[in-house]
Amino acid sequence: MTGHQSRKKDGRLRFRQVHLDFHTSEHIPDIGSAFDPEEFAATLKRARVNSITCFARCHHGYVYYDTKQFPERRHPHLTRDLLREQIEACYQRGIRVPIYITVQWDRFTAEERPDWLIQTADGRIEGTPPYEAGFYRRLCLNSPYVDFLKKFTREVLETFPVDGLFFDIVDARECSCTHCRRGMEAAHLDPSDGEARRAYARGVLHRFQGDMTAFVRRFSKNCTIFYNAGHIGPRHRALADAYTHFELESLPSGGWGYLHFPLAARYARTLGLPCLGMTGKFHTSWGDFHSFKNQAALEFECFHMLALNAQCSIGDQLHPDGRICPTTYALIGKVYESVAAKEPWCRAARPVTEIAVLTPEEFEAGGQPDAALGAVRILQEGRHQFDVVDSEADFSAYRLLVLPDAIPVNEALARKLETYVAEGGAVIASHRSGLDPTGQRFASEAFGVDFIGEAPFSPDFLVPRGAMAEGLSEEAYVMYLRGLEVCPRSDAETLAQVSVPYFNRTFQHFCSHRHTPSSREIGYPGIVRRGQVVYLAHPVFTQYHANAPLWCKHVVLNAVALLLPDLLLRVEAPSTVLATVNAQDAENRWVVHLLHYIPERRGRDFDVLEDVIPLYDVPVALRAPRPVAEVRRVPEDAALPCETGDGYVRFTVPKIAGHCMLAVQFG
Repeated sequence: MTGHQSRKKDGRLRFRQVHLDFHTSEHIPDIGSAFDPEEFAATLKRARVNSITCFARCHHGYVYYDTKQFPERRHPHLTRDLLREQIEACYQRGIRVPIYITVQWDRFTAEERPDWLIQTADGRIEGTPPYEAGFYRRLCLNSPYVDFLKKFTREVLETFPVDGLFFDIVDARECSCTHCRRGMEAAHLDPSDGEARRAYARGVLHRFQGDMTAFVRRFSKNCTIFYNAGHIGPRHRALADAYTHFELESLPSGGWGYLHFPLAARYARTLGLPCLGMTGKFHTSWGDFHSFKNQAALEFECFHMLALNAQCSIGDQLHPDGRICPTTYALIGKVYESVAAKEPWCRAARPVTEIAVLTPEEFEAGGQPDAALGAVRILQEGRHQFDVVDSEADFSAYRLLVLPDAIPVNEALARKLETYVAEGGAVIASHRSGLDPTGQRFASEAFGVDFIGEAPFSPDFLVPRGAMAEGLSEEAYVMYLRGLEVCPRSDAETLAQVSVPYFNRTFQHFCSHRHTPSSREIGYPGIVRRGQVVYLAHPVFTQYHANAPLWCKHVVLNAVALLLPDLLLRVEAPSTVLATVNAQDAENRWVVHLLHYIPERRGRDFDVLEDVIPLYDVPVALRAPRPVAEVRRVPEDAALPCETGDGYVRFTVPKIAGHCMLAVQFG
């Protein structure tokens, strides 16, 4: 069942993009005074940039072109038609220029029309208080502000040749302003009910995006359209028709971390739209002037985008005087020179996957769940080929489905899972995954266990045996987070038991510094198998995200190996090597990406990358779907000796220095 949904092709997106912020205070003089159109475009061209997003209106609310309809919003110290000059200079060098329009953060509008702002349930204005720095008050998309936004967007579309529109800060936020309260009452909803407000906000967002896209299409049939909220997840499935593509804002040093992008990208690419990754050139995050990301980090972030079927975008911020920074674009140019060389093996590529992770994000409000992040980390470190999906996905495209820790299963999902298993699919479920929405019973016999309750002891100790102990000793391993107590059904087998402590730690009885050791008494099952379904009683994925116990990773990977003994890809290398497989159908080839970069917590705040540590003589085995003619390292165009047998092509990679691509050409 190895496969993947086909992706729509959008040749308008480019592989080497820059997102150029220009949020500029009214208290800074001489805006754009040092801007040189020739220098600007020539610098971009030398850096191999072929698309740059430039600003029509920023978070301060100011406009950066000769606006006729909104002269009061033109930046007070701007003396040139900056956006027009940027567009014309870039067009002369074949550089695409999407246009940026802020939406919910606009300080000018917030000051002028406070009645258009989002109001919290306790009557306060959401966002920046009056005497704090920042423009983070949000405008309500259910207010007359939308009429202004349409007029502004129309002027942009009628003033410039518009390649694309980037609408920023567009999110569903519950609101208790007059407009939303009246709208909810008209819809027979209770405005005092928080869940009703959140549901109404989702409807407001959906309506806004659909209406705005239809409005844009009245003036431009072909420009790209994207609405940014800083994350792409399951809620975007219902909104996807309003987009032409997804841009995955994910600055690892800016709060997103190094796990966010693979989680978001592995989900977004299943929705049928092209994807663009977005990192930043900053040492930290947006607005970090005069800072520069380490080259190794920028390489990894861009090459990881290519490996996950996304094109590249690097965020920058133009100095208020308009002079482009040569050091920034020397850095970007070094990375984009490599991206340009790699592009032929990335165009129109689709992921080849055999595992899907059903994301808990579909069932939880806010953020990226720890269980999903833990699942991504474990499977990446195991070099498995996987997507992240929601319950509406086509499960039959995958050989194995992983339900990490907290996937409630209603009747419809239970039937879908049962059909999937009956047709040969395998499932790994952990902790509360598989319980019905009441949390009191398993929704299907397929899981092989009956629910008893919360485990009576915590921490308790998993004792793996046989296949579950591969890479481990047949010893008791502490499970820090409380699991469930379950009873195996008659047609299931127990793969690992749980040893219990002498007692739970309380003020009345405790032992040593942390927890009581095992009494060596077996208490209840820890891992159960029924056919092609393996159930783990503990929240192993959440635990691995918290503090990465090696035994948690091993039992998950051992369960995968038990259910999929003929894995798509095997790489004999440290777990720091990431690996993906992509197909280029028109070229009749697969491309294997191997990345070896090691983020480190050198400072307190976030991980950094500075050094590239090479690896040598790395064996690779790929389960090939048809005869292989040759394997070549690209873009170096160096042939590698290979041999075939048992359905696999095997070869050795002489050196991995950061990023290595292997083109497997079929005969």
